[in-house]
Amino acid sequence: MSPVRDTYPVEIAGLHRELPLFEVAPGLRIAVLNILGDYELTQACAKALAEKLLAVDYDILVTAEAKSIPLAHALAVETQKPYVVLRKVYKPYMGVALSAETLSITTGQPQMLYLDEKDHTLVNGKKVVLLDDVISTGSTLQGMRLVMEKARAQVVQECGIFTEGERAQWRHILALGHLPLFTG
Repeated sequence: MSPVRDTYPVEIAGLHRELPLFEVAPGLRIAVLNILGDYELTQACAKALAEKLLAVDYDILVTAEAKSIPLAHALAVETQKPYVVLRKVYKPYMGVALSAETLSITTGQPQMLYLDEKDHTLVNGKKVVLLDDVISTGSTLQGMRLVMEKARAQVVQECGIFTEGERAQWRHILALGHLPLFTG
């Protein structure tokens, strides 16, 4: 039996969800958005983000493994733009991959992002939109930016379903909503 957990209600892309609250550090809880398996929310968010991206001139969507992959796929279908996934584990079939280190808020541990050799060719010299489900500390975005810089791609927009935490620092992010941090 699952424990009873506090939730935070959100209305996003015309849908209601109750996001469970999880402690990620002593005295700090976050509302966790997990779109994996929630095809209705994923599709609604992709459609809403596609509308917001109409004014942006870009060639390719770029996301990091893993929870935002379904969003990238749905958004690619909506926009008819290809997408690239930066992987967290290097595999030999990835060839000469580009990489950058980030710090995960959910694990508190450093993690790597890798751009596959074949995808390097795809993004080189292109205008890209960085995509994440929730943008909280910005470390994943920073890692994606570093990889795109190494790949000689131009980041023209950063977007996500939610930003989280200090709202002012995320003014440049194209997002559908904002989540507070829960302290105490």
